[in-house]
Amino acid sequence: MAWYFVFFFISGFCSVLYELIWLRLAMAHFGVTTALTSIVLSAFMAGLGLGSWGAGAWIRRHGEQIKFPPLRLYALCEFLIGVSALVVPLELHWGSRFLSGAADRVAVSSGMYYLASSAILAVSLVPWCTCMGATIPFAMFAIRRDVRFEARRSFSFLYVANVLGAITGTIAPLLLIELYGFHAALRFGAAMNAVVFLSAFLVTLATIQPAKTAMVVAPDLAADSLRAENSGQIILLLLFATGLATMGMELIWIRLFTPFVGPEVYSFAMILASYLLATVLGSQAYRIWSRTRASESRLMWISLALFGLLPLFTGDVRVPMSAFARVFVGVAPFALVIGFLTPMLVDRWSAGDPDRAGRAYAVNVVGCILGPLVAGFVLLPWVGERVSTLLLALPWFAIALRELGARERRLAPRAWAGAFVATALVVFFFTKDYETRFEPREVMRDSTATVIAAGAGMQKRLLTNGIGMTALTPITKMMAHLTLASLPRPPQNALVICFGMGTTFRSAMSWGIPTTVVELVPSVPKLFPFYFADGAELLDSPRARVVIDDGRRYLERSPQMYDAIIIDPPPPISAAGSSLLYSQDFYAVAARRLRPGGILQQWMGGGDEAEQAAMARALKNSFGYVRAYQSIEGWGWHWLASMSPIAERSAAEIVARMPARAVADMVEWSPAMTPEQHFASMVAKQAAPEQIIGLAPATPALADDRPINEYHILRTPSASLMSLAVRALARNSRGQAGQK
Repeated sequence: MAWYFVFFFISGFCSVLYELIWLRLAMAHFGVTTALTSIVLSAFMAGLGLGSWGAGAWIRRHGEQIKFPPLRLYALCEFLIGVSALVVPLELHWGSRFLSGAADRVAVSSGMYYLASSAILAVSLVPWCTCMGATIPFAMFAIRRDVRFEARRSFSFLYVANVLGAITGTIAPLLLIELYGFHAALRFGAAMNAVVFLSAFLVTLATIQPAKTAMVVAPDLAADSLRAENSGQIILLLLFATGLATMGMELIWIRLFTPFVGPEVYSFAMILASYLLATVLGSQAYRIWSRTRASESRLMWISLALFGLLPLFTGDVRVPMSAFARVFVGVAPFALVIGFLTPMLVDRWSAGDPDRAGRAYAVNVVGCILGPLVAGFVLLPWVGERVSTLLLALPWFAIALRELGARERRLAPRAWAGAFVATALVVFFFTKDYETRFEPREVMRDSTATVIAAGAGMQKRLLTNGIGMTALTPITKMMAHLTLASLPRPPQNALVICFGMGTTFRSAMSWGIPTTVVELVPSVPKLFPFYFADGAELLDSPRARVVIDDGRRYLERSPQMYDAIIIDPPPPISAAGSSLLYSQDFYAVAARRLRPGGILQQWMGGGDEAEQAAMARALKNSFGYVRAYQSIEGWGWHWLASMSPIAERSAAEIVARMPARAVADMVEWSPAMTPEQHFASMVAKQAAPEQIIGLAPATPALADDRPINEYHILRTPSASLMSLAVRALARNSRGQAGQK
C-alpha cells in the first residue's frame, strides 16, 4: 500500500497548492471580497463533494463490469487534475477579459458582476475539482479489488496521506511563489500530478492483478455486516456537523488570532498548518486505536465542547503566550479530535465500500461548504466571535447534556462530562476579547471584518481585525491635496480607494468636487462620524458616493472616468492581498479610468528595498511620467503617476491652485504652519523612480504573478542560508535540465 500513500501525499500537496493559487488568481481577476472568496471556496468544495459522490455512484453501477485494473481510473483523474493547473488560469483570464470588455461599454452593477463572475468561477473550477473528489473512491475501489490489501479502513489510510500532503502544501508553495511566481508554482504542481499519473499507470502494468476469487468475498461480507450494524443516519449527521463546525470555526480563528499573528499569508498558513498537523496526528491515532477497538468513548465527542471554546482562552490578551503558542494550543486539541472522528465515521459507514465512502465524504463536504457561509454571513456579523464559537459548539454540548442526564451511566463518565462542560463555560464567561483593551471604543462587525474605532481627540485609531489601519495624520490629507493641486487643470471629480478614517475622502470633498470612495469593509464608512463631527453631513452630501466593493473590482466593472485616483492600501505593506493594489496589472486597469492628464496617487508606507524597487518599477512601467514625494512627516512616499507630464511646481504655486476650503482643511491640525510650509519639505524631498529602483535593481516589477511584498520570507536575515540553499538547488536543477 506504500504506493497509495505516496500518491495521496502528493495529491494532498497539489490540492492545497491549487486551492491557494486559484483563489488568489480569482481575486486578481474578480475582486478581493468576502462574497467572492466564498464563491471560490464553495466551488472548490462543491467539486470535491460532487466528485466523491459521483465516483462512488459510478462504481456501484459499473464497477463489476470493469475488466482493466481500477487504479487506472485514479491515474486518469490525476492526469486531469494536472491539466487543470494549466487550464484554470486561462479560463479565469478569459472570463475576466469578457467582463472587463462588457464594463467598458456599459456600467455593470455589483450584483450582476457577482452573478457573472460566479458563473465563470463555477465553470472554471467545479469540473476539475470533481476530478479531485473522485480520487478517494477510485483508489478505494482499486484497494478493494486487490486481494492483497485490507480494505475496511482504506478511507482513513488515504485520508492520513492526503492530509499529511496538505500540510506540506500549506508551506512549500509559499517558497515556490516567492522565487518563481504563481504560474510557475502551478506548473510545478502539474508536473507532480503527471508523476503520479505515470507512476500509478506503471504500477498497473508491473503488478499482476490476482483474479477475483472467493478470497475477495470476505471483505465484502464484513462490509455488509458493518453496514447493517451502523446504517443509522446519525453517522451522516455527525459528519455534516463536524464539517460545518470545523470550517466555520476556521473563519473565526482568523479573526481571533490576527491581532497576534498579523494579516500576512504566513500567518494564515500557520493557522492552517496547525489545524492540519493536529488533524493528521488524530487520524493516525485512530488508525492505531482501531486495530484493537471498535467503539469510541462518548467523552471524545463531549471534549469538543471544551476544545471548541479553547481559542477564546488563548486569544485572550491577558494570557501570556507567544503568537505561535496561542494558535497551536487554541486550534490543535479541537483538530486532533476531529482528525480522529472524521475518518472513523467514514470507515464505520463505508467499511471499505467506495460508494458509501463517497456519499459519506460528500455529506462532510456539504457541511464544510455551509460552515464558512453560516459563520461569515450570519453568525459573525450578528453575534461576534465569542457567541459564534459557542453556537458552533452546541452539538457537543447537547451530547454532554445527554450524557449527564443518562442515569444508567456510570458516575465517572458523567463526572468527566460535567467537568468538560463546566470548564467550557468558565472559558466562555471569564475570557475577554481583544477589543476590550481599547477605551473609549466603538465596535462593528460584518461579513468581512471586525472593526474597532478607538481613542479620543487626536489619538483616535482605526483597527480592522485587531490590526491598526490608520490614525489622524496630515499624510492622509496630503494624499488628496497634493494630487488634486498637481493636475494640469481644475479637477472635475476624484476617486479614493480605501476609506480608512475618511480623512482623504473628507479632504477631497473640500475641493467642492464629486468624490467617490470605495471601501472593502462595510462597517468602516459607518464609523466616519466617530472621527469627524461633520462626518454624517459629508456622507449625506449629493457630491459624495460611498461604494462597498473591492477597489480594483470597481474599476473593472465601472466605465466612469476620473481626474484623480487616490490609493491608500491597508497596512502593513506585506498584508495578504495588498499587492493587488500595487501591481503592474492593477495600474493597467487604473490607467484606463484616468482622463487625459489625470493623476494616480499611490501611497507607499514602507517595505524593504526589494519591495520598494518592485513597486517603483511597476509604476514606471505602467505610466509615462512618475514623481515621488516624501511625506510631510518624513516617512513613506506619495507617488504621482500619469500618462501626461506632471508639472514641477513650488510650494507657493501648489497652494495658489487650491480653493480656500481645501487650504483650511490642510492646515486644520497644524494651524501654526503656513500653507506653503506644509508643502515645502515635500517639494524639497523628491526622488526619481530610478533612485528607488536602484535599491534592488535586479528585482522585477511587482505583478499579480509575483507579489513580492507578500512573499518575503526568503529575504529575511534568518532565512538567508535557506534562501541560498533553495536558489542553489534551483540553479542546479536548471543546469541538469539544460544538459539533458
